[in-house]
Amino acid sequence: MHEFGPLLLALAALIVGTKLFAELAQRLRQPAVLGELVAGVLLGKSVLGIIDPGDSALSAMAELGVLILLFEIGLHTDLRSLRKVGMHATTVAVVGVATPFVIGYYATRALGFGMVESLVAGAALTATSIGISARVLRDVGRLDTPEGQIVLGAAVLDDLIGLIILSVVSGIVAGDAVTAIGVTRTAGLALGFVAIAIVAGAYFVPPIFRVVEKLRTTGALGLIALAFALALATIAEASGSAMIVGALAAGLVLHDTPQRGEIEAGISQLGYFFVPIFFATIGASVDLTALADARALQVGLVLTVVGVLGKLVTGWVPRPFQGNRLLIGVAMIPRGEVGLIFAQVGLAAGAIAGGEFGAIMLMVVVTTLITPPWLSAIVGVPAGTDRGDDSMGGLSELVSGMRDTVRRATRPVRRSGMDHPREPGERK
Repeated sequence: MHEFGPLLLALAALIVGTKLFAELAQRLRQPAVLGELVAGVLLGKSVLGIIDPGDSALSAMAELGVLILLFEIGLHTDLRSLRKVGMHATTVAVVGVATPFVIGYYATRALGFGMVESLVAGAALTATSIGISARVLRDVGRLDTPEGQIVLGAAVLDDLIGLIILSVVSGIVAGDAVTAIGVTRTAGLALGFVAIAIVAGAYFVPPIFRVVEKLRTTGALGLIALAFALALATIAEASGSAMIVGALAAGLVLHDTPQRGEIEAGISQLGYFFVPIFFATIGASVDLTALADARALQVGLVLTVVGVLGKLVTGWVPRPFQGNRLLIGVAMIPRGEVGLIFAQVGLAAGAIAGGEFGAIMLMVVVTTLITPPWLSAIVGVPAGTDRGDDSMGGLSELVSGMRDTVRRATRPVRRSGMDHPREPGERK
């Protein structure tokens, strides 16, 4: 049985730690997510040892956190806007995967890695953490810009392509033969799921939520929407894709429903608790002792340089494009939880040892931590600044970590799709 007392202590430390360090980060004019990541490092096994990222209960909460975050992002992502930058996002994604993978593979081979170890290192370099990128872009008020939409679309494709590469590498580690048919099948499952979910959801989901809206139970609409996102995430994983892709697809499906505002009001309340746990557990996964080896530091430095430059060049891929290319390149840099997953899979499969894992982990940590302050400096907007975008609702507070203005806090939730009974004396 899971020990409940230590879990409660860990949660208490997480709540207090993430809020305090998020506040400190914002006072230093940096995004709140940077403070949450640092809080996780300090609370993890390398420093205070209060948080064990391998704890099953905390891992489950962290998974819920990233699913809620991606669901919220999907709710506020207009597919029409994504389609406008679709070609740019595709080219950014392909270059952002191919460049670091190829350079990382040959760089580690030159450092004495075997073929399998180099494949794992190259695979870890391909990822872009959509959760962190989207969070930071919203922090600096650029999620809804063309640059933000390009990064969002490219990050989704990066993870899909990365999953394909990971499945191939896992097959090599297991001794399986790599065939063109197998790779094509994996790619088709990952990409086909998103397309099918969006097309089918556009027809079947809106009528269902018109019925759900009539339920008088408090919070029913938001919770059933969350259940839809969790179900779609489960189906995505079962179909060979990733759970985060399913959660994002669920939000995309519900974006145009008239109940979106009320759905977000319910979901964001859960996000205030679960999303910081997700970012803190990423920080807690950092094992500082694995970086004590000189060779691990050397390899980690090489991987970090490749990881930064391999993504930075993607900003100059879209043509013609008149936006901020540096912003696109920097926003694609963080590996976050996706890079850690790649490294952990390789370690568990015996493809890499502790030293190689430490080197990859160093790359993941550095690329994740440098992105928030770098983006903030590029944009020149204090992190968490209220942009005055009422349409963002709870997502603005969820991702920035700050309370909005009194005007927004006291504004009643707008309901649409049907009339709701008004309180006595309430004016239309």
